[in-house]
Amino acid sequence: MSLDTQKIGVLLMNLGTPESPTPGAVRRYLKEFLSDPRVVDVNPWIWKPILNGVILNIRPRKVAKVYQEVWMDEGSPLLVLGQRLAHKLDQALNNDGQQRFVVSMAMTYGQPSVEASAKLFRQHNVDKIFVLPMYPQFSRSTTAAAYDRLMSSLKRCPHWPALSLMQDYADHEQYIDALVKSIQAQWQAQGEQRHLMFSYHGIPKRYVTEGDPYQSRCEATTKAVVERLGLQESDYTHAYQSRFGREEWLKPYADETIKGLPSKGITKLNMISPAFSIDCIETLEEIDMQLRDEFTDAGGQDFDYIPALNDSDDHVELYKTLVLENTKQWMK
Repeated sequence: MSLDTQKIGVLLMNLGTPESPTPGAVRRYLKEFLSDPRVVDVNPWIWKPILNGVILNIRPRKVAKVYQEVWMDEGSPLLVLGQRLAHKLDQALNNDGQQRFVVSMAMTYGQPSVEASAKLFRQHNVDKIFVLPMYPQFSRSTTAAAYDRLMSSLKRCPHWPALSLMQDYADHEQYIDALVKSIQAQWQAQGEQRHLMFSYHGIPKRYVTEGDPYQSRCEATTKAVVERLGLQESDYTHAYQSRFGREEWLKPYADETIKGLPSKGITKLNMISPAFSIDCIETLEEIDMQLRDEFTDAGGQDFDYIPALNDSDDHVELYKTLVLENTKQWMK
C-alpha cells in the first residue's frame, strides 16, 4: 500500500466535559460519567437510586457554576486545550509532508465521541490506530474506562483496525523532563524556589488494594521529578485531591494537607498536578481557587499553580515521541 493511502491513526482519549456550563448539560454529562462502573463500582441496585434521585437533582446546578468560572470563550478548557494539542501533534508528526498520521481526540464520556474519530479515520483510509489515553498514570477508573469505551464502539465495526494501546507514561524520561522544565520555569518567573506540592487526582483506596497500580505510578512520577530537581524530603509534599463520597480514598488528602503547611512554616507554595495532561475543572477551580483559598486562610502568603503541560511545545514533542515509539512496527 502506498504512502498516499496507508495512514496511521492517533487517537488521543481524555475523560470528558459538558457541552456547555449549564445545569442541563452538566446533568447529562454526570449521568453518563457516574453511571460507569469503572468510576463508581457500587452495586447498581443501590447506586442508581442515589444517582438519579439525589445526585443528579442536586449537583448539576452547583457544578455548572464551577464550570462557568473556568469556561473559555471557545468552550471547555479540557476540550479547547486538548484540541489545540491534537492539532499541533498532527502538524509535528506530518512535518515531512507525507501526511502519514491522522490525529484525533475523543472523550470517554460526552463529545467528541469515539465514533466521530472512527469516522474521520475511515475517511482517511486508516487501518492502524495507536491509542494514547491522556492519563500519565494508569488507573482502572481512567485509562481502563477509556479502553472500555473504545472496545464498546468497535462492537458494531465489521472490520477492526490494528490497535496499539498505550498503558501510561508515568516515568517516561521525556515526560519527566517536561515537568521539570515547567517547574523550573515557574521558579525562574517568580524569582525563587518554593515548597513544591504534588497533587494527584485521588481514587478509592480499595481500588489499590484490589490491584490498581495508580498509586505506585503517581509515586514513580513524583520520585523521578524530585530526583531530577535534587529536592530534599522537606522541599516537597505528595498528596491526592478530588475525593468523592464517604469511602476512604488515597491519602494524604490535599485539602487537609495544605491547611497544615503554614503551621509548619511553609507560607510560600507552588502546586503542580502531574495526573492531568490538560488543565480542567480539577486544576483551574479546585487547585487554583479552592486550595489556594484554603492555603491563604490558614496563613499562607504566596501561592502559584504550575499549569498542566497543555499544548506546550514540550508536550507536543513528548506525544510525538510516544507515537513514534509505539508505531515503529507499522512504519515501512
